Amino acid sequence: MTTSPINRLDLRDSALDRRTLRASVPRAQVDLSDAVAAVGPLLAAVREHGRSAVLEYTERFDRVALDTVRVPAAELTRAAAELDPRIRAALEETIRRTRAVAAADARPPVTTSFDGGGTVTTRWLPVDRVGLYVPGGLAVYPSTVVMNVVPAQVAGVASLAIASPPQSTGLPHPTVMAAAAMLGVEEVWAMGGAQAVAAFAHGFDDGEVLEPVDLITGPGNAFVAAAKASVRSVVGIDSVAGPTEIIVLADDTADPRFVAADLISQAEHDPQAASVLVTASEALADAVAAELAAQVPAAAHRERIAEALAGPQSGIVLVRDLDAGIAVLNAYAGEHVQLMVAEPRAVAERVTNGGAVFLGDHSPVALGDYCAGSNHVLPTMGNAAHASALGIQSFLKGSQVIDYPAPALAAVADHIVALAADEDLPAHGAAVSLRFAADEEN
Repeated sequence: MTTSPINRLDLRDSALDRRTLRASVPRAQVDLSDAVAAVGPLLAAVREHGRSAVLEYTERFDRVALDTVRVPAAELTRAAAELDPRIRAALEETIRRTRAVAAADARPPVTTSFDGGGTVTTRWLPVDRVGLYVPGGLAVYPSTVVMNVVPAQVAGVASLAIASPPQSTGLPHPTVMAAAAMLGVEEVWAMGGAQAVAAFAHGFDDGEVLEPVDLITGPGNAFVAAAKASVRSVVGIDSVAGPTEIIVLADDTADPRFVAADLISQAEHDPQAASVLVTASEALADAVAAELAAQVPAAAHRERIAEALAGPQSGIVLVRDLDAGIAVLNAYAGEHVQLMVAEPRAVAERVTNGGAVFLGDHSPVALGDYCAGSNHVLPTMGNAAHASALGIQSFLKGSQVIDYPAPALAAVADHIVALAADEDLPAHGAAVSLRFAADEEN
């Protein structure tokens, strides 16, 4: 057997219940308690002192002394004008596809009618103002600008602000600024980390004016996640994200070169990234391990990739058959689920927990990161069991309009009075009864 740069876990004799599988599969162990405690004073400082606190923390953490936090419009225009034509073309296509998928998810109002002319109309209204966070760190993410902005625009959000950490120039990365300009976003702030989250939540007006937002979306590191968790009593958030992850289900028909390449591509994000292969084929497991040993040393970011693959959050999981593999996928509830099996469409019908599911040899996760039209801001840490990809619905709030004329209310008046009495809330029943008593008096 080839020595593997990735851990191996044998679940061929394991029980397949959810409790056992959730406890067994490789998973990044994220405890945000220390990060929450660390960002607490920072959040309080930004809430109390506004922009001056943002400037102080930016100089401390990003080592950049800023004169202004908001990016001048001329800088956005310049970044767009100087953008590499190849990158511009790629972003334009990504925008086009992402907008098409988001538009298809639009939610028109729906009205339900009842006896007597009563109606309930469910309508979906855009959030008024959104703060979109675009991380810096180990990579540059103009694609995240697209994934955040496009569904918000399609949803009809009227006010969008982007925050992204400043580079040594005092500005966000040029490609991030260019992507914002291409999408028509004029409000961009050179701030990152927990201080950006705090500024979005509370706003400031000392020197510059940043109006607080209603919702904060976008990925970030542990401190960004901790800050989002801490401000969600003040402002809405999309999620508290953990490290990125991929789980691949593969059988003997899979090409081990492709499987290894896809595990590596996810590990490239971060040393804490999770790359998991699930297979019933020991031969494929050996072949993928050999491919990892060959491909990792040739990768540009081999050190961080090797660290991620060797970590406890990554591994090759051996299962007894395809059914067991599907059970592992659904228990894992992965951010990215890749199906490299003989009948991927049939298997996809049985995958009930997955942020995004990629089918076959030519639907790698890298496609979803950029140009599939799907969104790459996805639930992590098993949250795909109950949460969704960022999309148009993330920027909409449901509101119901109730319109009952007298005959419609009369049809249910006795039921309301009975339930109100049972719950010992007689005033509720009286609020209905007196209307009909008034009608009789008139």
